[in-house]
Amino acid sequence: MSQPLNDQALDQAFRTARSVNFWTKAKVSDDLLRQLYDLAKFGATSANASPARFVFVSTPQAKARLEPLLSEGNRAKSMAAPVTVIIGHDLNFAEQMPKLFPSNPDARHWFSAPGVTETTAMRNGTLQGAYLMLAARMLGLDCGPMSGFDNAGIDAEFFAGTQIKSNFLCNLGYGSDENVFPRSPRLDFEEACQIV
Repeated sequence: MSQPLNDQALDQAFRTARSVNFWTKAKVSDDLLRQLYDLAKFGATSANASPARFVFVSTPQAKARLEPLLSEGNRAKSMAAPVTVIIGHDLNFAEQMPKLFPSNPDARHWFSAPGVTETTAMRNGTLQGAYLMLAARMLGLDCGPMSGFDNAGIDAEFFAGTQIKSNFLCNLGYGSDENVFPRSPRLDFEEACQIV
């Protein structure tokens, strides 16, 4: 049976974790990125559909392709981050269902009704992006998730010839304490929740 994690783990994943805008010069290795995916991939999705696709933009050449597609406010911090992950979702995810859900050979047809593919891909791809962020924090990385980019431009530049659509971006690395904003308030349980 599962047991609660200790306070240190909960702090690192949630309570003291912050969105980072400034980065140290420490590199993020390809091996760590593989570890990151190999942890995040175990997060639950509908029928194990796993529609998320991740592009880890880390080389100077790839950063140069990404930079003009970012909003002005996201350029400097993304260029300084060791890695910027493009979190997308594959609208052809159902083609992988025989591999991902082998207990039902017909599972790919569950997603054939109009609108079901898009909704399932977006919802579950977003979940997987959040799993990736939590896994990154658990592995000692800091995260800077963001919108503020040209979706169509990203899709053309990084996903050409596919049915993958970009959702959001997340900078990864080892954050600097420079200019960290005070934590913004959160809603209390009574403001956001009901028990019925």
